[in-house]
Amino acid sequence: MMKKTAYINAIILDGTENMKPQKDKVLIVNEGKITDIISKKEWKPDGDTEVVDLNGKYLAPGLINLHVHLPGNGSASKKPRDNKKLVQTLMSHKLTRKIVKDLCAKYASIELYSGVTTIRCVGGIEDFDSQIRDEINSGKRIGPRMLVANTAITVAGGHMEGSVARAVKTPKEARKMVRKTAKQNPDLIKLMITGGVLDGTVMGEPGQLKMSADIVKAACEEAHKLGYSVAAHVEGKEGLKIALENGVDTIEHGAEPDEEILSLFKKHHAALVTTISPAIPFAKFDPKDSYATEMGQVNGKIVMDGIVSCSKAALENGIPVGLGNDVGCPFITQYDFYRELKFFTKYCDVSNRFALYTATLGNAKIAGIDGETGSIEKGKSADFIVMKRNPLKNLMALGKISGVCYKGNYIYQPLKKIKKKKHIEELFNNIK
Repeated sequence: MMKKTAYINAIILDGTENMKPQKDKVLIVNEGKITDIISKKEWKPDGDTEVVDLNGKYLAPGLINLHVHLPGNGSASKKPRDNKKLVQTLMSHKLTRKIVKDLCAKYASIELYSGVTTIRCVGGIEDFDSQIRDEINSGKRIGPRMLVANTAITVAGGHMEGSVARAVKTPKEARKMVRKTAKQNPDLIKLMITGGVLDGTVMGEPGQLKMSADIVKAACEEAHKLGYSVAAHVEGKEGLKIALENGVDTIEHGAEPDEEILSLFKKHHAALVTTISPAIPFAKFDPKDSYATEMGQVNGKIVMDGIVSCSKAALENGIPVGLGNDVGCPFITQYDFYRELKFFTKYCDVSNRFALYTATLGNAKIAGIDGETGSIEKGKSADFIVMKRNPLKNLMALGKISGVCYKGNYIYQPLKKIKKKKHIEELFNNIK
């Protein structure tokens, strides 16, 4: 393991809901864990400890992105793409299969270099995500902590069928598919219950229900029996109700809720994972830049409004809300999760402090890993980021980190390892 390390002269933001900058602290890391946090006056250097002077920089928990699709890199196309056909072609040859897997692993490493020390992958190609997770854990690859669902479960004509989701037709097939996925050793199960903006066919009606209640129920029952939680893509009100009534644990995206839906969230102890970023290009970009059709613009605005209203209502009613940025959608890259926090404050009226808490300890609680990571706390994994400026004053500081540490492995100047897409940066920076 790495040498014992003392990080000195850092201003610590611990990731708790009421976090305040803590000065004159020394963070001691040994064998990948935070072993102590002491005042600088109490600390006594010794010859066995490497000292890293952070020179007054801010140190905060590594970010946790709860909604990632590793096969995507944020590229956009002027013409609609047949993702199902593309995936089938790529998976038909040994060489192209290897290229796809290596690209997914590269995108996972970019997440880490951008300051995201944990990702939750909710729909990928075959079992590549669990393979990459295991290779990172064994030291064969560099990347963040990964919680994976592998390929999601959908229905014929459902969301992402044939690309990052496999179709079932009956409750019996749904149970069988959950068991098949379980053999790949995932961390959760993902369902695609409704459609979305990308596959909408009717203007003004995105998020149409695709998966029947009996299939949702069967999948959730089988997953829970095997010890897995269930996440579900939901962008419509009808799908939201069916998901909550039949056992889904986390709603990904959301839709405008009513009192019954809010009661169902509470009754079933479900959480919401807010994803504002992917709707922004459809709702806010100029069509000549987003390549969005009129239907895409209209549906994108409806979905964005639904996600925001669901998030606001959940927060007002004490329902857990997490954050993900749905990497893989057009213009959403593997390095820009920090923008999701900014949109969370802008559209959901939360503070910078609450946004940072949500993307760290709050997300860890929803993912069930808060005993391991999510805050700067003795005994937890040494997962943190370092930046010059205070993110509690300006969240854009999170996009300019000078260091990232995962399980005690510190990477200096990680952003130099990322090649950013300048035109995407400019488009988001120009949003009014």
